[in-house]
Formats: sequence, C-alpha cells, structure tokens
Amino acid sequence: MRQAHHPDPDPVLPGQESVWDYPRPAIAEPTPRHIRIVHRGIVLADSRAAWRTLETSHPPTYYLPQNDIAMEYLRPNPARSLCEWKGQAGYWDLVIDGETIAGAGWSYPSPTPPFAGIAGHIAFYAAPFDEVLVDGEQVRPQPGGFYGGWITSREAGPFKGVPGSRFW
Repeated sequence: MRQAHHPDPDPVLPGQESVWDYPRPAIAEPTPRHIRIVHRGIVLADSRAAWRTLETSHPPTYYLPQNDIAMEYLRPNPARSLCEWKGQAGYWDLVIDGETIAGAGWSYPSPTPPFAGIAGHIAFYAAPFDEVLVDGEQVRPQPGGFYGGWITSREAGPFKGVPGSRFW
C-alpha cells in the first residue's frame, strides 16, 4: 500500500483551527455557529442548531436540522454512497424556480452510533448556491468537488481535495 504523505500544515493564525488537528476517525459535534444558505433570493436554510463533522485535512461539513431548512424545495434523489465513518448517505435535489440542482445535499437517515447527532440533518455542497454563510462570512467550497466541507477564515489548511491529495 502506498504511504500517505501530506504537506506541512499552514500556519495557524489567531482565531483559527488547523484541519490537521482534527481527528481521524472523524467526529460529529454540535456547533453554535449561524448557518445560512440563500439561493435566487430565497432563504433555503437558517440555523443555529447545526452539527459539524471534523476529519483530519478536511474543512468542517455542516449538517442542518430539517426544521431549519425550507424542505419544500428539496426532493429525494435516488443516489447513495457509503462513508466509512457515518454509514450510508442519501442525496437531495434542490428544485427552485424551474431549476434543479441534482445532489445538492445529503443526509444519513441511520448514521453509525458515533454520528447519531446528525440523523435527520442535511448537509449541502457550497458551490451551487448564491450565498452560503457561517456567522455571516461567505464560505469557499472544499476543493475537488467530491467533498462537502466549507472553508472560512477560521480554518487553516491545506485542505484535502486539491490535486495530489488523494492519499492524505
């Protein structure tokens, strides 16, 4: 098996967390951060009751309770995937003003016991939306398109998903 080699962590500035200090295996924890998603002028999510998952080299992924999401714009998507830590994920399409964003979000209806807190919550990719905010700051999507982490000024990288990071 190929030995994983990762780059040196970026310097951690005051008020930041290094993603290289996040644990492996991953964990889930509640967060008081204010999460807001807006698309085409519609508030799709507004929550102060989110959970975040943390894993070495990844920016946080935020899971929002469905009662903080405008569920009338979401439709179940038949796609499934398997996470080694959380279990089987199902996906959600966003349908708004005749536009469909396939697989815009995902959830774990029956996560593994360490991730029980995210059951009934939905995470979203940041890239397709007009505004994705954490405490009022616009996020940047985790590079690579596969992972769903959200990068703010609070996280120091480098972040998994950039070219050459497959074995980090």
